[in-house]
Amino acid sequence: MQGHYDVVIVGGAVIGSAVAYYLMADPDFDGKVLIVERDPSFAFASTSLSAASIRTQFSNAINVQISQYGAQVIRDFADLMAVGDQRPDLCFQPGGYLFLAASEAQAETLRANHQVQRDCGADVVLWSPDQLARAFPHLRVDDVALASYGQSGEGWFDNSGLMNGFRAKARALGADFVADEVTGITRQGGVVTGVTLRSAGQIAAGTVVNAAGPRAAQVAQMAGLTIPVQPRKRSVFVFDCANSPQGSAAVNEGRLPLMIDPSGVYVRPEGRCFLTGCPPQDDPAVDYDDFAPRHQEFEDIIWPVLAERSPAFEAIKLVSMWAGHYAYNTLDHNLIVGRHPEVANFIFANGFSGHGLQQAPATGRGVSELIAHGGYRTLDLAPLGVERVLENRPFLERSVI
Repeated sequence: MQGHYDVVIVGGAVIGSAVAYYLMADPDFDGKVLIVERDPSFAFASTSLSAASIRTQFSNAINVQISQYGAQVIRDFADLMAVGDQRPDLCFQPGGYLFLAASEAQAETLRANHQVQRDCGADVVLWSPDQLARAFPHLRVDDVALASYGQSGEGWFDNSGLMNGFRAKARALGADFVADEVTGITRQGGVVTGVTLRSAGQIAAGTVVNAAGPRAAQVAQMAGLTIPVQPRKRSVFVFDCANSPQGSAAVNEGRLPLMIDPSGVYVRPEGRCFLTGCPPQDDPAVDYDDFAPRHQEFEDIIWPVLAERSPAFEAIKLVSMWAGHYAYNTLDHNLIVGRHPEVANFIFANGFSGHGLQQAPATGRGVSELIAHGGYRTLDLAPLGVERVLENRPFLERSVI
């Protein structure tokens, strides 16, 4: 494979596929797009191993707005991504998110976040312990100071379905995909001129988009650039429950939400079972190929917390587990998107820190606007640009799970 592409996207999971779709769907863009994906099975992609949820309960307005747009795309996905008679159904489950605060400091954080969310029009309410107990009677609330609940626009969905829908539609619109690995990026001064593929050799490129997930730093380094993104392991566990509380809620047609305990342990329904995880106590960067789950997190951290929070979770049985990688932005846990000021045709779409699926639609749209129109036309993502990284100026997100 040789030749020239106007845009080469390194990484074909949900972010790369979203960028390709939005470019190909833009009537003002008439260029050629190539996505290069090293593992077309996506077996170890962050997309495939994600808990696949979306929320508006963030601490800064940009992240709220990004997810509001993501929710809109998820709602309309079957129509937007229809190819022939194929209409992808993401099986969205509108369970909402429920954040619990135990201390006054945690409660104050929820209040501050709530003001940001409400200013953006998010459908989020704050509840006292009594209100929380009435809504979800299975919970013990003695230690709860405040709760924050998303009444709509939040839930979970088919992760691979989102990626596959973007990819199939982009291909139908004319984007090319190749199963290969980028081993080098050529650069002349402040301009990237192409990529080298392990199997196919040199490809000339007008623009290169880094959508390489946890491997983003490797790809940036090929262009002589740096980015503070590391692979951080997150283990996910699925358990069965002898006396399931699902259906017991007094709100949202009985559905239980994705609940985040004050300890950081989270849990949500997954079919007839439940899915859970927690922030690791020790969180080092891991090898790119290390996907061994940390089983002790379930035994030592998660189960005791869940059993204390609800009698229903005292008798549970582990069914399965896996581990995936966050593309973790060590500066401020927020995505890094946009052109590099020294290499204007190298564009970042990295560092999502666990939020890539829900932020893929807005990121894909934003990157396509930069390429096709020279600037953002819808949501201004400039505060999330690489400039803040170069200036060591964090744009903090306090609500990271």
